[in-house]
Amino acid sequence: MSEPFQVSGLEDVASPALLVWPERVEANIAHMVAMCGGTDRLRPHVKTHKMEAVTRLQLAAGIGKFKASTIAEVEMCLVAGANDVLLAYPLVGPNQKRLVRLAGSYPGARLSFLAEGGDGLEGQGKLSEEAGVELGVFVDFDCGMARTGTESKEAAVSLAGAIASIDGLHFDGVHVYDGHLRASDPEQRRRDWISAMKLVGELLGALEKAGHPAPAVVGGGSPTFGLHARERSWQCSPGTTLFWDAGYGNAFPDLPFESAAAVFTRIVSRPGSNRLCLDLGHKAIASEGPLETRVHLVGLEHARAVGHSEEHLVLEVDGSAAGYEVGDSFVGIPRHICPTVALYQEATLVRGGSVTDERWQVTARNRRLSV
Repeated sequence: MSEPFQVSGLEDVASPALLVWPERVEANIAHMVAMCGGTDRLRPHVKTHKMEAVTRLQLAAGIGKFKASTIAEVEMCLVAGANDVLLAYPLVGPNQKRLVRLAGSYPGARLSFLAEGGDGLEGQGKLSEEAGVELGVFVDFDCGMARTGTESKEAAVSLAGAIASIDGLHFDGVHVYDGHLRASDPEQRRRDWISAMKLVGELLGALEKAGHPAPAVVGGGSPTFGLHARERSWQCSPGTTLFWDAGYGNAFPDLPFESAAAVFTRIVSRPGSNRLCLDLGHKAIASEGPLETRVHLVGLEHARAVGHSEEHLVLEVDGSAAGYEVGDSFVGIPRHICPTVALYQEATLVRGGSVTDERWQVTARNRRLSV
């Protein structure tokens, strides 16, 4: 096992398991703060870790604003002590009332959400006003991701004006996510980013001209975090930077983050002369992407994944598997840590190269906490 992932005490850990290195999390937070020149512009996304404990580490570092994808993540941040949380998702169905209830329960906090059009905003404003709260609204602008948001600058300007006119709501600014900009070459990534941000700049100018200047702009994910941090004054919202993973580590070696979370697995069977079966199925590691890239198993780098099902990962090794025994254990760096974390109820902490008795709950893997 390579040095950074030599861990003692794993014999007492049931597999599969999620491991987290708190010191590395804190180092990643420090890198984020340094890249932004302080904490004021940071609004990190909590969807990667979903852990109240990690949120508290960020708060302790002076970070006060957060971004979330679910109502449960918003509540987790509030319970931890955050007072400014953006739900970076459209409000639909019961979530309209749920966010209002949270705002009422935490009157000192600023809660906001995304909107790409005017549908439902009058009703949302009425719900807020009746509850005696005010929600912020960020106009969700599509700079090329083609997932949510309006790509029309005219529609975005009109929406900002509509938000400003509705009691119970407040125009908080513009949200832009550039997750489609993933070139491994830093210079190509920067060129792509400049092109996408030109569209955002045009929108900001149009808003200013219309008398609705954006109070804030929330921009970027982890691949473009360094660009937003260095070359814009906007708020930055990276998420994967907290834990990092094999996918981003391989694709973006120019970024200074280190893997702070991993999976722990054991061989449970040797179903052939050159095959190993591990307890790392779909329910233990994210199943997206090509089979052969889903996990980097330290000590099994030359094994090839040939099968993946609910509870099993089957590998083929060169030559004979006789050198491996049922019960042998391995640490694996997921290709995508965010959906992997959500598969676990808790994480086992590793400090100083040893497993500890500490556990961090994956608080917001549940879609509902109290509202």
